[in-house]
Amino acid sequence: MQQKSKVFVGLDTSKLKISVAVAEDGRQGEIRFLGEIDNTPEAMRRLVHKLASRHSELLFCYEAGPTGYGLQRQIAALGHECAVIAPSLIPKRPGERVKTNRRDALTLARLHRAGELTAIWVPDPGHEAVRELVRAREAAMADL
Repeated sequence: MQQKSKVFVGLDTSKLKISVAVAEDGRQGEIRFLGEIDNTPEAMRRLVHKLASRHSELLFCYEAGPTGYGLQRQIAALGHECAVIAPSLIPKRPGERVKTNRRDALTLARLHRAGELTAIWVPDPGHEAVRELVRAREAAMADL
């Protein structure tokens, strides 16, 4: 049963797992941790379809990092918005030093709903290939 609602989905990604949290639209909307899924295209596809069956609009976000832009491209291909967030621009409270996947996913969902996150430009596959070529050349020149 699909509700006419917007939901903000925070993803904390790692090499093997993705922690998932959702924040319902509105100032008093519930924020909850859904759990962890495997970091595979099939698991993400299942999650997106499950959430899409319950909500009319899904807005995803995750921190930029070593996992790359494949997740953003997959979610966009499934027809949903996905912002890649600059980690250095995520607002942090003073004294907030404990880092857990669950807490990070909840924070991303909450801040995404509040509009307090800064998205970065996501290069297309062509730009990304040129970047990798330039980095490989620079590494080869440094080795020389």
